[in-house]
Amino acid sequence: MEVALVYNMKKEESDVADGGVDPSSQHITDVSTQILEKTTSADMYAEWDTVETVTAVRDALALRHSVTMIEADEDAFAKLRSRRPEIVFNIAEGQYGVSREAQIPAMLEMLNIPYSGSDALTLAVCLDKSRAKEILSYYKIPTAKFSVIYSLTDLSTLRTEFPCMVKPLNEGSSKGIFDASLVRTLSELQAQVENVLSTYNEPVIVEEFLSGREFTVAMLGNGDDVQVLPIVEIKFDSLPEGVNPIYSFEAKWIWDQSSNPLNIFECPAQATPSLNASIVKLCKEAYKVLRCRDWSRIDVRLDKDGVPNIIEINPLPGILPKPEDNSCYPKAARAAGMSYDKMLNRVLDEACKRYRLL
Repeated sequence: MEVALVYNMKKEESDVADGGVDPSSQHITDVSTQILEKTTSADMYAEWDTVETVTAVRDALALRHSVTMIEADEDAFAKLRSRRPEIVFNIAEGQYGVSREAQIPAMLEMLNIPYSGSDALTLAVCLDKSRAKEILSYYKIPTAKFSVIYSLTDLSTLRTEFPCMVKPLNEGSSKGIFDASLVRTLSELQAQVENVLSTYNEPVIVEEFLSGREFTVAMLGNGDDVQVLPIVEIKFDSLPEGVNPIYSFEAKWIWDQSSNPLNIFECPAQATPSLNASIVKLCKEAYKVLRCRDWSRIDVRLDKDGVPNIIEINPLPGILPKPEDNSCYPKAARAAGMSYDKMLNRVLDEACKRYRLL
């Protein structure tokens, strides 16, 4: 089958050709050092993939299929229209706009080309944390209380209990979520809201902080056959002393390095059968009501009473290839007995089954 891999590659690596390049010979710059002059933030390209990840995905799919590489830039539509692959394996995050993750799927729907993963609507909704939480709340699926802040004047009417989390409304990959994002006073709240508004030029979501354990759950498949892979727990006692118990940008990209990994994840999570069942049920419900397809990773945190709540849904989960990179979706897949290559081909198979290509 002819498969097109559509992707975004980190800026420093985007000049790597798609054919005949040995990724081991490339210098893979840590995301935490990608602070370019005059960019708006240190995490500008946090959502995009490294050359190592893109080539690993290509090589996995190439075990069974003919693979064409198409970068998700301004030329992508013309290339897709010209090439017309049988199916697209989509890992493109996009760059501009609150619906950037939906842009490639929307193009593919216009061209009537099948593709893996969730559709344009689900990707756009899940990237807007407030819209996703509104849908979850409508279906009575637990999620932290929240408010959306459009300007500093909105803080005068905000009614929230401390501590609380301050995040950009439309970002992923822990982008804009730093150790300072957990605030405990009004002055900290004001400072962090101002920082997010000015840095990211987008609204801010302020959420009630859930003080319990945190888990991330990899989902694979569709309908009644959706598979919940072994649950991963984030162990905050492995973070540097004195930092907040959150999975921040620093924790994800700076403190936890493949050369010196933190022992921050436990998979399978040590949860009671009752808690495990509650998390599985919760994630299946969220996956269904948000109409996720083929795969997603769902972040869950317990409140002060031990009740699981949805933090957010990631329909384009991170898939760093090396085990020491601590990428949670591949970690869960390995715990389920799947290699990295098998995991990716399972996702593609799920998409092919939806389109009746298998």
